[in-house]
Amino acid sequence: MNPRAPCLLACIVTSILIAQRPGGPPGAGGPPMRQHRAKEAAALTLVPATEKPPGENEVRILRRGPSLDITSNALPDHLVGRFPNRGNPHHIEAQRYDFRLPADPQPAAQTTWLHTQPAGERGPPNMPFGIALNGVLFDPGTAEFWQGDRALGWNYEALGGAVPLGLDASHAHVQPGGVYHYHGLPTLLMDQLGLAADQHSPLIGWAADGFPIYALRGYKDPQDPASGMKTLRSSYDLKPGERPRPPKGPGGPHDGAFVQDYVFIAGHGDLDECNGRFCVTPDFPRGVYAYFLTAEWPVIPRAFRGTPVVLRGAGGPGGPGRGKGSRPR
Repeated sequence: MNPRAPCLLACIVTSILIAQRPGGPPGAGGPPMRQHRAKEAAALTLVPATEKPPGENEVRILRRGPSLDITSNALPDHLVGRFPNRGNPHHIEAQRYDFRLPADPQPAAQTTWLHTQPAGERGPPNMPFGIALNGVLFDPGTAEFWQGDRALGWNYEALGGAVPLGLDASHAHVQPGGVYHYHGLPTLLMDQLGLAADQHSPLIGWAADGFPIYALRGYKDPQDPASGMKTLRSSYDLKPGERPRPPKGPGGPHDGAFVQDYVFIAGHGDLDECNGRFCVTPDFPRGVYAYFLTAEWPVIPRAFRGTPVVLRGAGGPGGPGRGKGSRPR
């Protein structure tokens, strides 16, 4: 594989920091979750990218035998929004990533879904999807639930706008540990890489299972580079009808406020339930399974075709993926 194509008042900040710490609902052994009651999607208000990251970008992607080794400090090489901000109380901090992905990934027998909760663990019911060429994680999940009730499972979608999360112009914000990460299209990175309407997408990054990630555009015929370009569409859509009413759910129509508002419809778009397809690309003229970031939900894929490693934590390499998860429902 070719691994690289090119103040708020202190008391308010403190209360937000405590409230946003991931954990179980009251009585579950973790700090209490925020008791959100919003149930309607809203337009995103993005924080302008006017600030320089707090250090130089450091990333290395190198194939070594059967593995694709990625080291990074997680600082992007593009401008970012101002952090902390009203929707996100955290400062960007450099990390120490050392991940080892499979260099020759194979499709797995089962799909692995991001939105799952390994037994006995607290925290967001998700895992990072992948890592961009600049060493920043694609991590679309949130730790925000309707009424703070993880058991009911109504998980707020970061791009749904119901709960403002302080995303910047690259649809990114910062986790409590200082991790800057993408929740949607990495707009400034795509500009840097030269994404153009009349060309196939450049390589954007690598998924945690080792398959490549592209954005928006591919060949009309997945197997024919001479077939022309098209903007690829997700096969997910909003569910019809309404959500369960309280106390079983937030009620209201499925409008995209929650991950569970969406359903996969085979053939509805160009891509499968993992937001990918088997195709040829400029980097893989003999064919490969490739993921695509899309303009429509899920934007960043929410499932793996292969077997992912865990892209979490500083220092050591990612370990084996845990749990197969379940499709959003």
